[in-house]
Amino acid sequence: MSKKVVIFSAPSGSGKSTIVSHCLKLFPQLAFSVSATSRAPRGEEKDGEAYYFLSADEFRALIAEDKLVEWQEVYAGSYYGTLKSEVERLWADGKVIIFDVDVVGAYNLKKYFGDQALSILVKAPSIEVLRKRLVGRATDSPEAIERRLAKAQEELDFADGKVDYVLVNDNLDAAYADAQTVVGNFIKD
Repeated sequence: MSKKVVIFSAPSGSGKSTIVSHCLKLFPQLAFSVSATSRAPRGEEKDGEAYYFLSADEFRALIAEDKLVEWQEVYAGSYYGTLKSEVERLWADGKVIIFDVDVVGAYNLKKYFGDQALSILVKAPSIEVLRKRLVGRATDSPEAIERRLAKAQEELDFADGKVDYVLVNDNLDAAYADAQTVVGNFIKD
């Protein structure tokens, strides 16, 4: 089997993680890439499942040793990235790796993997639909929702023309079917 990766990215509230979970159930050859971060675990997050949790110093050491496929310092001292060892481990198991990352991370992964990668941007049909979804979650203040919407617009502008496929999540069943077709066509040998 050739070494391939599928990269999903999206602004918050677009339904990306739901679609990634669906793809993982549909395609047994897919395996989820666990990212590394220097932030502290939240809630029930477990090391090696949600993320590989590292100190900022440990993360900086990995950067210096060129042990990351890609990384970003999202906020001062708050790093996120993909371990080369994680990629090698999953490929050694014969898996196609699936990533659930932000838009900049997706761009960096696509740049790194080139033709071995399929990059898919999931987006809501409009910013207004995205606003309704974020309000419906009832997890953020109105100010936080406005910040997320501004960031979503920035991410969509950044990703324009930089992804292989744009999946508009207007209807979840249709989005599932679209993802199944696009991912299925890419991973078949």
